[in-house]
Amino acid sequence: MKLDLSSLKKATDSLQKALRLTAEKMNHENTNEDEIELMIAGVVQNFEFTYELCWKSMQRWLKINVGAEIVDGVTRRELFRMSAENRLITDVDEWMEFHRARNISSHTYEKQIADEIYQIAWSFLPASLDLLRRLEMRND
Repeated sequence: MKLDLSSLKKATDSLQKALRLTAEKMNHENTNEDEIELMIAGVVQNFEFTYELCWKSMQRWLKINVGAEIVDGVTRRELFRMSAENRLITDVDEWMEFHRARNISSHTYEKQIADEIYQIAWSFLPASLDLLRRLEMRND
């Protein structure tokens, strides 16, 4: 059974665009703090839903290819470990850091946290694109 990866593709594209546009705007001296804060909030939101689609896509692939009975109810670390064993991702600890960032971003909005998530989103983008590429290659 093939996975529908169109939502994940749109999400990674949106995150990539949000990061690029925010970085460009930050380099313009006529961009004010309110605009930058609003753009960073957009990056954080893109990070959150892209992360959610990533782990859910991993989970769906594993259920189809490894077995739902093995995947159902596992912890996020275990899900990432299984994903690494099946060559969907390369670094479990990196994905746990993305998970931590997602958890803190969803519970409160503070500028310091938003700035931290903005920085993490830059390392998350290549990891999410790599996951998408691996899923596409193995989506039969």
